[in-house]
Amino acid sequence: MQLVIITGLSGSGKSVALKVLEDSGYYCVDNLPAQLLGETVAFLRNSGSQHVALSIDVRSGSSLLRLPELLEQMQSSDLETHILFLDSKAETLVKRFSETRRRHPLAEDGRTLTESIELEREILEKVGTLGHRIDTSDLNPNVLRNWVRDLLALEDSDLVLLFQSFGFKHGIPLDADFVFDVRCLPNPHYDPQLRDFTGRDPQVVAFLEENADAVEMVEHIRAFVERWLPCFVRDNRNYLTVAIGCTGGRHRSVYFAEHLAAYFGKQRQVLVRHRELAE
Repeated sequence: MQLVIITGLSGSGKSVALKVLEDSGYYCVDNLPAQLLGETVAFLRNSGSQHVALSIDVRSGSSLLRLPELLEQMQSSDLETHILFLDSKAETLVKRFSETRRRHPLAEDGRTLTESIELEREILEKVGTLGHRIDTSDLNPNVLRNWVRDLLALEDSDLVLLFQSFGFKHGIPLDADFVFDVRCLPNPHYDPQLRDFTGRDPQVVAFLEENADAVEMVEHIRAFVERWLPCFVRDNRNYLTVAIGCTGGRHRSVYFAEHLAAYFGKQRQVLVRHRELAE
């Protein structure tokens, strides 16, 4: 049985992610109280369900804090569990709630929307370390749907290595485990013949590979990740996200992410995301 648990901040896109799984044939339950997790999984397993997705969030109250304990109690050889934690910047969440005019679940006792969001982030702090974190701040629903499909199409493995390119001018991804800054390298954006290409195109690849600093930096990042990756495997991590940023997130960082993914893809399961290319 494959179990996917979706959690995270209100307004971060949990409903979108759950709908993706429902459309993919998963039996989905929204807003499940955390204390009912074990009973629900046992019931669905006995009924023959093979693919189940459960959304559990702050509406579970204090029982949400028991989620790590509840998950540990359910561990068995015939249960494959994936946890997706959806996060977003506070200003993005405020904008989404304002646009939809929905009430935040913690907006009580005179709390403002911003205060409710920060309280929810505090409550979910420990839960956020359980699975793979996705920063939805700059993602439209279609991109989020594709990312969820990519993650859950993978076979079960010790660790999935994810390389993400981004532009610093749009902010650092909240879901990054490591962040590398490549803005010190020559920027193809300032070459009119390269500006409209991306780090995937051979013209930009050739431009960067002709620069000794770019070649050396990509090798240093590769060596760093390769050196410390076994430690994360021993720590039973399911996902490790390496974010590489340049100014706009279209040239240098894309090249680095593609180059590193190609190298590590020969050893383990790898995903590549290019945030500013909307992919």
